[in-house]
Amino acid sequence: MLYKFKSKNAADVIMLEPNGRQVLQLIGKQTGPQGIIQPAEMTAAISALEAAIQQDEAAQRAAAAEAKAGQDGDEKPGEAISLRQRAAPFIDLLRRNARDGTEITWGA
Repeated sequence: MLYKFKSKNAADVIMLEPNGRQVLQLIGKQTGPQGIIQPAEMTAAISALEAAIQQDEAAQRAAAAEAKAGQDGDEKPGEAISLRQRAAPFIDLLRRNARDGTEITWGA
């Protein structure tokens, strides 16, 4: 399943189901097949995502430091796609719609 976030004034943002579910949970929304984010909710949603990104990056730094401490120096730790990278288009969509006062809807 895909999550397709739509608005009247910006391009659609499409996420794979696990990533879309994660973003919706972080902003306190139900992860059902359809929903809406009202403009009044968007500032809080942006703040919640930015806080989650900070926590995710701190955890990644700690994991990288731990992995580096246990290595011989021959191996590189794997690089994963961060929450910042996954959430950036969605945060941009939230900012645009908050500024313009339009809602964001999603559906499968």
